[in-house]
Amino acid sequence: MTGRTLDKWGIAPTCCAQSVWALYRLRTSAALVGIDQVERRLHVSLVPPNSQGMSSPTPLFDPIARARVLRRADLYRAEFLHSEARFEIQERLTEVNKTFTDVSIVTPFAEFWQNAVPGAEVIAECETLPLAPESRDLVIHAMGLHWAADPVGQLIQSRRALRPDGLFLGVMLGGQTLHELRAALATAEAEVAGGLSPRVSPMADVRDLGGLLGRAGLALPVADTLALTASYETLPALARDLRAMGEGNALAQRLRHPSRRAIFARAEEILKAEYPAENGRFAISFELIFLAGWAPDASQQKPLRPGSAQTRLSDALGTTEKPAED
Repeated sequence: MTGRTLDKWGIAPTCCAQSVWALYRLRTSAALVGIDQVERRLHVSLVPPNSQGMSSPTPLFDPIARARVLRRADLYRAEFLHSEARFEIQERLTEVNKTFTDVSIVTPFAEFWQNAVPGAEVIAECETLPLAPESRDLVIHAMGLHWAADPVGQLIQSRRALRPDGLFLGVMLGGQTLHELRAALATAEAEVAGGLSPRVSPMADVRDLGGLLGRAGLALPVADTLALTASYETLPALARDLRAMGEGNALAQRLRHPSRRAIFARAEEILKAEYPAENGRFAISFELIFLAGWAPDASQQKPLRPGSAQTRLSDALGTTEKPAED
């Protein structure tokens, strides 16, 4: 596990300079931890009956609130998350032995991502992407899939826009993001107000997202994660950063009136007690999930038929093969 310092990358300080970031690169092809019980409760949206007496699902996100959150975003005051995501996307492209000439980047943060790939067309995230079939050889979906009402639809549209052997890359927030905040707010609200309300968006698990790539028709799918840890002095400092990142609460079932200050004071106490960091701060987790897949093409590698190997693995590794015990 290696670290990356802020000075090396020239990341600007956040609001009031109250955040000290420690970015830990922790890659894994499997989920780090499953979605906790608090998130499971928030993930279930209410289903009021319609006029025919049938239940119809309530949208998880409020599009008007989401648009307001994006208008208030200011990534340059809290850009560490997007800077890390952009760097990782660029690193992955350097590992691909292919030149891309027709590139589109789908993102709600056009200004920040417009120079991620030279010559790329930046497309605002929307329900129907303005991408002609087989018109691109690279589509990047940057930091918006975790807000999509139909993430599978976004992947399918991206896949259709790719020419054969075109590449899709995606980056989004994953299920471990803000898990400390979810738990602390749930406990504090239960203690102070005697109930729970949706405050942190539910986010998908890397295993589920890997399966979505195949459903979208992408070949050679890969999903991996990068865990980042940040430390904060106060809960308001974290809230300011989330607002600057464009990650404020836009859940359809959110409270429409101010919460009691005692809830947030108690949540901060829990964070400092349960997730301590240096100098009296508390730790907060962010998880970036990276998705990659190719538009199918006859030139791509195909998996070998089971049992067709001509050489034993033990011979290749220079070890002695031992039979499994009963």
